[in-house]
Amino acid sequence: MHHPHKDKPLSPARRRFVLGVGASIGMAALGLTGTPAASARVRNGSRFDLTLDYLPVNLTGRAAIATAVDGSLPGPILRWRENDEIALRVTNRLREPSSIHWHGIVLPAEMDGVPGLSFSGIAPGATFEYRFRLRQHGTYWYHSHSGFQEQTGLYGAIIIDPAGAPRHRADRDLVVVLSDWSDEEPTAILANLRRQSDYYNANRRTAGDLWHEIRERGVATTWRERSMWNRMRMSDRDIADVTGLSYTYLMNGHPPAQGWTAHFRRGEKLRLRFINAAAMTFFDVRIPGLSMKVIACDGQDVEPVTIDEFRLGVAETVDVLVEPHDDTAYTVIAQAMDRSGYARGTLTPDPALGSVVPAMDPPPVLDHMDMGMASAAHAGHSVHEHGLAPDAADSADDHHQHHRHPDDSRPAPAGSRWQGDIVHGPRERGVQVDMRTEMPRLRLDNPGPGLRDNGRRVLTYANLRNAGPTIDPRDPEREIQLHLTGNMHRFLWSVDGIPFSEAEPLRLRSGERLRVVLVNDTMMSHPIHLHGMWSDLETGDPNHIPRKHTVVVQPGAVLTHLLTADAPGAWAWHCHLLYHMSGMFREVHVS
Repeated sequence: MHHPHKDKPLSPARRRFVLGVGASIGMAALGLTGTPAASARVRNGSRFDLTLDYLPVNLTGRAAIATAVDGSLPGPILRWRENDEIALRVTNRLREPSSIHWHGIVLPAEMDGVPGLSFSGIAPGATFEYRFRLRQHGTYWYHSHSGFQEQTGLYGAIIIDPAGAPRHRADRDLVVVLSDWSDEEPTAILANLRRQSDYYNANRRTAGDLWHEIRERGVATTWRERSMWNRMRMSDRDIADVTGLSYTYLMNGHPPAQGWTAHFRRGEKLRLRFINAAAMTFFDVRIPGLSMKVIACDGQDVEPVTIDEFRLGVAETVDVLVEPHDDTAYTVIAQAMDRSGYARGTLTPDPALGSVVPAMDPPPVLDHMDMGMASAAHAGHSVHEHGLAPDAADSADDHHQHHRHPDDSRPAPAGSRWQGDIVHGPRERGVQVDMRTEMPRLRLDNPGPGLRDNGRRVLTYANLRNAGPTIDPRDPEREIQLHLTGNMHRFLWSVDGIPFSEAEPLRLRSGERLRVVLVNDTMMSHPIHLHGMWSDLETGDPNHIPRKHTVVVQPGAVLTHLLTADAPGAWAWHCHLLYHMSGMFREVHVS
């Protein structure tokens, strides 16, 4: 199948779509009412009534229908206070069942909002009351956990103020919700990916790229590299499954041509709370001319670190402080990781001042490290399903796939850099799996494809240190090794080669402390979200282990985090890329 946009530059009409120029068309002229971003207001308190309904929108020049909360996209910003008991009556006026998951909020399992797991969902016309007491503060978000409603607009921000004085003072507190919008039906997007996994990839190699590489690297090297990728039926430019060929990228509901605007006075300190509410898009965020001081990640305070740029994985949140000292306007630019588009905003002291949008960086190119390979010399040990290296673990039973540890020795102490063995299971081959990383590495100090050595100070996980002492300093009692697997050619996703439909629940003992070893056997970055419990990211400092609700595992990498099983009940644990979630998903039982 040939994609209509492949192998040629974007047409003027397509450029208008990507930039969302059509958003400036009068809504009344289209017979629509309201602008989705304008009514995303702040709602304070502890008692809320929320309504889920359809919302006419025009973000691209084309009329469409979103699913929304209280008639806005994003939904209203919910501002709570630590230690309060929150009650939310959610009424579903959609023609299909719905739900709201309170992402990153620690609460009883029956309040978590995952249909079929923690409750039965909210039927059309029905009302469900969520009720829970807050035991945390910081920046979080909420979204539907039903079907593809998250893709079509059902999401919003949560800000929880601390019970005491905030750790950091700011003159203005600004929420920045990043997301991706498509006029295509989500079911059509998934069908296109299933038919042709690179359907939306606009950065495939061209004849011009070939001649450029030959001039730069020589015929022999270029031929060897091309042959390796062709042999494995893979592309070193397979960065994102869905790109700007379908998506328009939004900042607080505004497309790029319109942009989002916030005002400040010179000398003020601004707190920007970035939330990635996208279905499939990683964003690389910077504010040219301003350094950013990172003060929190996933709602948890961290020791401040000054940077120029950070990558925000799907479902992650990052809080930064900025201090504009000039009477000038600044651009907040959030590039899609594959560079097929961007979301943007403006910080300005004067509404008459505009800001300059910087040129986008070049599209990233994957290398041997992203495949979990040491060098080109390893290309002969194909990681494709037709050439997997023999594995002594292939005779292990399914039970050991979920509780893998290479020996019976006690796991390494908490916070240490993991140096264990990678153990592949018997299901990690065949139809569900078309590659396995042969030499995965801990890459905490590596910002990822497209951000390495770009001349800017880029945040990495290695920079993160909890602002206070490690919450649970216990050493792990055992380890669980989970492999993030997929058949990229067929667009099938799984854990340990087992799709969710065939998987047994992971069973944890109440109160136990364990280490989770996540091995990414694919060439895609995966944001892994554990419901109900914290993922304590091991960065090498056992005394200040940062806590996250979502951890990004880079392609061909291994990442470890500690887990305290302190939340009884059934929980979801999954990749937060919406079109991966149905397969790369596990049910977790704590008892």
